Amino acid sequence: MGYLELGIKGFCMGAVDVIPGVSGGTMAFILGIYEELIDSIRSFDLEFLRLLVSLRLRDALDHVSWQFLIAVGTGILTAVFTLARILSWLLQNRPVLIWSFFFGLIVASVFTVSRYIKRWSPSIFVWIGLGAISAYFVVGMIPISTPDTPWFLFMSGAIAICAMILPGISGAFVLVLLGKYNYVLEAVNQRDFFTLFLVAAGAAAGLTTFVRLLKWLFDRHHDLTVAILTGLMLGSLRKVWPWKETLQTMTDAHGHLIVTAQANVLPCCWNNEVMAALCLGILGLLVVFFLEFWVYKRKNTRRIV
Repeated sequence: MGYLELGIKGFCMGAVDVIPGVSGGTMAFILGIYEELIDSIRSFDLEFLRLLVSLRLRDALDHVSWQFLIAVGTGILTAVFTLARILSWLLQNRPVLIWSFFFGLIVASVFTVSRYIKRWSPSIFVWIGLGAISAYFVVGMIPISTPDTPWFLFMSGAIAICAMILPGISGAFVLVLLGKYNYVLEAVNQRDFFTLFLVAAGAAAGLTTFVRLLKWLFDRHHDLTVAILTGLMLGSLRKVWPWKETLQTMTDAHGHLIVTAQANVLPCCWNNEVMAALCLGILGLLVVFFLEFWVYKRKNTRRIV
């Protein structure tokens, strides 16, 4: 049952990882497995490689948290392969509704993640502000057209995974900025395993190096790190605001239409779509608060047992 629970949490992470603007790291934070996830990834170190090269396979497996990662990873992959087509259709045909739901998710996540700050001080608010300003300008960057060569796909996976593991920064949106989001999404839908392998290999390389820096920051500057992550989530709300007006578009080298300039606007009138969007935003809030309550109750139950 413990592994099934981890699989469900991984599924939640994978579901939001597919969406540009929403971070799987945020979901891991909410579900209470973020620091364990970082520690599990860090367990794949030089000692693990030494044991593996020496063909001491049992010792190598005992050295890493492979059970945890397989359970979470299975949930993530299941979500990606089952939801990619659905989410792609929703983003194309019901963008206001799907972005409203994720806007609610992120607003609630800001409150949830900020509660991990142990000591509040004026400097914490400064770092939250800096994180918010940085994210606000990053998510406003113009997506670019880039090559589909193996080396660039590898690099895209490495950069995107570093963002994906951070609460508040979406790895999917980094792929948008790199001009590879639609390409990778189509690879998932078309089962293009060669492309997926290149992106996954880059992700593995980026992840095993980046988590060490992240772990160091959490150990040495916990509150400051959480403050910056909270600010990043606040700033990313610019990207997921549901109502937008397209100001400028361009066609890339592959014939895909790319939006190069958008402005956030208020809905023009009160109608059924606005009502549905508000309801979905509130639902997103409630989902996060319910998940946090569920995790809190599970922890207390284990302590009693």
